[in-house]
Amino acid sequence: MKLSTISTIIAALASSSVEAFSPIHSSAGRSSTTKLSATETIVIGGGRIGSLISNDAKLLGREDSIAESIDSNGEGPIFIATRNDVLGSIVDDCPASRRKDLVFLQNGYLDNFLESKGLLSNTQALLYLSVPAKGVDPVDGITTKNPEGLTAATGIHAQALADRLNALNLKCLVVSPEEYRPAMFEKMIWIATYMLVGTARDCASVGQAGADHKELVEGIISELIAAVSAKEGITFPEGSIERLAAYTDVVADFPCGVKEFEWRNQYFYDLGDDACPKHNSLLKECAAAGKLGFELPANV
Repeated sequence: MKLSTISTIIAALASSSVEAFSPIHSSAGRSSTTKLSATETIVIGGGRIGSLISNDAKLLGREDSIAESIDSNGEGPIFIATRNDVLGSIVDDCPASRRKDLVFLQNGYLDNFLESKGLLSNTQALLYLSVPAKGVDPVDGITTKNPEGLTAATGIHAQALADRLNALNLKCLVVSPEEYRPAMFEKMIWIATYMLVGTARDCASVGQAGADHKELVEGIISELIAAVSAKEGITFPEGSIERLAAYTDVVADFPCGVKEFEWRNQYFYDLGDDACPKHNSLLKECAAAGKLGFELPANV
C-alpha cells in the first residue's frame, strides 16, 4: 500500500477507550482457570471494545489470571482491550513466549513502553469506531473525507483483527509500519489538540472547540505536525487539518478533557517550548487555572 493511503486515515475516536483492567497474578487466579487451546484467539478486557471483538474468542476479565489462562506453547492473537495504565502488568503476566502475539489497541504514544518491553514490532491498531455502551451496535468512524472507513492495523496479527472487524461490518485497513506511523501521530495530534483547546476555553465538546476556536486549533495542529516531522523524520500526507476537522464533525458532541497525559500530550510537551510553543503554553495555562487533574511536570 502506498504512503498516500494514509490520507484515508484520520484521528481516532476517543470514545473507543477500553475498560479498566486489573490483572490477577497467577498466585491469585481462579481455581477454575483453564488453559487455552493452542490456536484460540484471546481478548483481554471485557469492556465495550473487548466484548465487541470477543466473538468466538476466549475473553479474560478482571477475575482471570493472565499467566494461568494463556498457553505458553500456543499461538494466535492476544488482543489487549484495556486502559494504558495496566499494560505493564498485562505484559509482565503474559508468558514470555507469547508476548509477540500481544495486539495493542490503545490510544496514544506507546513507543517508549513497547521498546522497554522489547515489543516495538508488535501488532498495533488505530480504532476508529464508537461503541456507545456495552452491547450496543458499533458505529464505524466514517467521515465526509474518508467514507471508506478509518480503522488501521499493522503487524503480524493485523489481518486477524481486520477479519474480526469485517465480520461485524466494520472496516479495517491493513498497512505497513511505515504507513501506520504518521497515522498514529495524526491520531495523537487530534486528541492532544481538540481536548486541550476545549479544556482551556471551557468548551462543552470537541465540536465547540473546533467551531469557536478554529484558528487556535489549526495553529496547534500545524505546530505539532511540524514538531513531529522534525523529531521523527515523518512525512504527513497533505490535508491533516481538513481530515481532523471532518473527524471532529463525526464526534462533535464528545466532551473535552486532558487525560492520560503521559500517553498523549506529554510526547509533545517533552519536545520543548521552542518546538511546541502554542501547545505547551496552553497546557501551562490550564495547569495555572486548575483545569488539569494532574501536576504538570517541569519542562526545558
